[in-house]
Amino acid sequence: MRAIWKGAVAFGLVNVPVRLYAATGEHEVTLHQVHAADGGRIRYRKVCSVDGEPVTMDEISKGYETADGELVVLTDEDFARLPLATEREIEVLEFVPAEQVDPILLGKTYYLEPDKTAAKPYALLRGALEEADRMAVVKVALRQRETMAVLRVRGKVICLQTLLWPDEVRAADFPVLDADVTVKPAELAMAQSLVDSLASDFDPSQFEDRYEAALTQLIEAKVSSGDTRSLPQPAAPEGGEGGEVVDLLAALQRSVEKARSARGETPTDDGDDAAPAKRATKPRTRKKPADDDAPEPTRKKAKAKAS
Repeated sequence: MRAIWKGAVAFGLVNVPVRLYAATGEHEVTLHQVHAADGGRIRYRKVCSVDGEPVTMDEISKGYETADGELVVLTDEDFARLPLATEREIEVLEFVPAEQVDPILLGKTYYLEPDKTAAKPYALLRGALEEADRMAVVKVALRQRETMAVLRVRGKVICLQTLLWPDEVRAADFPVLDADVTVKPAELAMAQSLVDSLASDFDPSQFEDRYEAALTQLIEAKVSSGDTRSLPQPAAPEGGEGGEVVDLLAALQRSVEKARSARGETPTDDGDDAAPAKRATKPRTRKKPADDDAPEPTRKKAKAKAS
């Protein structure tokens, strides 16, 4: 496992350095949304609702919409100024009887691993919780959010289990529950008999996720029978590497055509517009050199004839 947090448990004058690990991990068969026609993955992009343009993560801020339709944009600097409990300390506030913690408040569970140098104070805290049969109510900051939690013992490890805030638990406001219902003693006795017949010690290992097992068997059967297809290769996106090559060639071709047009030239007959054009030429007549411009032997012959 990989530690997701490192700090210390502080109760009284005792400080226990610890590392935090996620104690649970839900698992399921991973399925993707694909295009039924060709098997292509369905992707989701972050797009601005105003201009329709894709937005990168560094362009995204958090916002709050007021009741009258106004928008408040919050920056990283705004969040940095908010009061938050120290990110490296689990402060013990009180110790309460375990039965007083309503299970509906319990959230995610983490394991606390002590540093090697903190094995003794860790064992001290664990033993105190076990002897008193109590939970330690604490405050801790996880992922930039302050939360309440409890410390409880599970075997040899101390667990930190987050709690919901009281206003996060909804009220069960169902008028039908206030109706007068008469339960006959015989009916209650029969229900109690059913409870007794199914009474047992809880062992979660006796249960399994039948849906996941059936889904796994279905996938394995399709693989065994060859009912599969090759993963499709996505086309090169516009502006990607392939697009850049095409755009470059097109730009070069337009440049060649523009240069030819400026010189009054026409494309070559072989249709290869990308090839350099040959300059159009006219037949040239050889100009007879004047005596002064003639080569040295020529001038000598001319002087001899004149004499």
